[in-house]
Amino acid sequence: MKAENDAGRGGTSPQKHSRDLEFWEKRAPSFADHAKKTYYPSEFIKLVRPEPDWTVLDMACGGGTLAIPLAPLVKKVTAVDFSPSMIDIVKRSSAERDITNIEAILGEWDDDWAALGIGTYDVAIASRSLRAEDSAPYIQKLLGAARRKVFISAPVGSGPIDTRMLEFAGREAGEKSDYRKFLGVFEGLGVRANIDFIEERHANCWPSVDAAVDDNRWMFFGMTPEEEGKLRLYMERHLHETGDGWRLDYERVCAWAVMWWEK
Repeated sequence: MKAENDAGRGGTSPQKHSRDLEFWEKRAPSFADHAKKTYYPSEFIKLVRPEPDWTVLDMACGGGTLAIPLAPLVKKVTAVDFSPSMIDIVKRSSAERDITNIEAILGEWDDDWAALGIGTYDVAIASRSLRAEDSAPYIQKLLGAARRKVFISAPVGSGPIDTRMLEFAGREAGEKSDYRKFLGVFEGLGVRANIDFIEERHANCWPSVDAAVDDNRWMFFGMTPEEEGKLRLYMERHLHETGDGWRLDYERVCAWAVMWWEK
C-alpha cells in the first residue's frame, strides 16, 4: 500500500495472512467508502481506456473501487479479493446499481487461480495491492491472465500514509511500497512499463477529534494503546475547528503511479 496501506493483500505467510485478513475485515466498510469518494477510480479508468467488448480481471479488488465504475464500460469484470467483507460490499454495491456483469470471487494471490475459476481476460489489473519485494510471481500470474494489457498501481513515496503522524508516535515511516521498487522486478521479467501518475488531495477534515483519530488508525497496523494516545495528542495539536469541522493545519497530497504495458 500496503506502517500498512492497501498494498499486499494476500501472498503472505500464514501468520501474517491471518493478521492482514483481520485488519481488512475491520477496515472494509470505511476503506470502500473512502475510496469511492476520491477521483482515483475515474482517473485510473481514463488510463485504462476500456472498450465495450473487454473482459477485465480486478485482482485484490477491495470493495469494488474500480470494478463498480468499470463494469458499465466493459463486457465483464471478475473481481477477486481475500476479504469476505470486501466481496460482500462488491456484491451489495452491484445489486444496488443493477450491475449484473461483475463476478465476485473470494480468493487471493497464492491460490490456484484455475481452481477459483480465474481464466484469461483482455485486461488484468492489480490496483494498490502488491508489494514490490514479493511481487514477481504475482506479476507473472497477471501476465498469464491477460491477453492485451496489464495495469499495476503503487504509491509514490509514502503514498496515503502521513509520515508525520507515524514519526510522532515513534514508528518508522519508510517507503516500503514505492513504485520505483517495481522497476527492477519488471526488468527481471522482461517488461517495459509505461508510467502515469494520479494525484490525490485529502480533505483532512473530520466532525470531531475522535473521528480524526479513528479515520487515521489504519496507518498503525497493530496499534498499541501508547500509540493511540500519541495519535490523539498529535490530532489535538494539529486540528483546528472550522465552520465545517476539525481540519488539519497542513495539506496532505498523495500520488499513485500507474504502471502498464501491452502484451
